[in-house]
Amino acid sequence: MFQRILIPTDGSTVARKAVKAGIALAKDVGATVIAYYAVESIERLYYAEGRSARPVSIKALQERLNEQGEQFLAEIKKTADDAGVTGETVMTRTAETYQGIIDAAKKRKCDVIFMATHGRGRLASLLLGSVTQKVLTQSKIPVLV
Repeated sequence: MFQRILIPTDGSTVARKAVKAGIALAKDVGATVIAYYAVESIERLYYAEGRSARPVSIKALQERLNEQGEQFLAEIKKTADDAGVTGETVMTRTAETYQGIIDAAKKRKCDVIFMATHGRGRLASLLLGSVTQKVLTQSKIPVLV
């Protein structure tokens, strides 16, 4: 069935539930887990909204996001190890989180992307833009939500 499962996270409570479920699935089917975290570009966020910031401030924020991502990925790796599931971690810097997820799944030759949704209503997802919705509509790799 599935041999390589990509499990993206944003560190939220909902994502942590998906991590546990994804690792349980991997254990049941004998799959490998690839934990993924997308580090959003601070520069893009600031400059897209017409804000300005000192390069030192942006660098410090970017480093903090990297540290946070490493922490989230370490939690997933430990959970997988504790369950006896083989896994690896991947963190990339990306302009669009959904594209980072799809690219990581392709690059790591994953059979499925296993992710959570925050459960906003349809209108909120349309207005706010759902990463999960974008992955569902853009990925050629199956997605379990």
